[in-house]
Amino acid sequence: MSYYNFEEGQNPEQADEHFMRLALNEAKKAYEAEEIPIGALVVSHGKIIGRGHNLTEQLNDVTAHAEMQAFTAAAQTLGGKYLKDCTLYVTIEPCVMCAGASYWTQISRIVFGAHEEKRGFTRIGQNLLHPKTLLKGGVLAEECGQLMTDFFKNKRK
Repeated sequence: MSYYNFEEGQNPEQADEHFMRLALNEAKKAYEAEEIPIGALVVSHGKIIGRGHNLTEQLNDVTAHAEMQAFTAAAQTLGGKYLKDCTLYVTIEPCVMCAGASYWTQISRIVFGAHEEKRGFTRIGQNLLHPKTLLKGGVLAEECGQLMTDFFKNKRK
């Protein structure tokens, strides 16, 4: 497990950027494996308890999204399916499936990087999230989005 401690005077924005950079590292693993480059972390009280990146091609499983991998790892770490008092960091806005899964985990907070205009859940509505889940988008959005742009640009060569 990785730990991150707030220093005196440090604001939550810095923690969000820190963890999003680590989620970007997960996305880069997906990119290198020729998977759609999305990375995710689940953090509880400054500790990374789950991480993942897209594995849909490797596992031949359309549900093997980064968020699902991180949720599973976090639940195994905690020994339970509920992720209350946890934050999901994901480089791209979750799809409807992953937003729905987050509902069932009862995760407290979702922080994402770039919006996903075509498949992101917010175009359908934020009611897919648990009523107590807080949502924050746009953290390191340019970097997160650029990784996706580069990936698909290289695929089309």
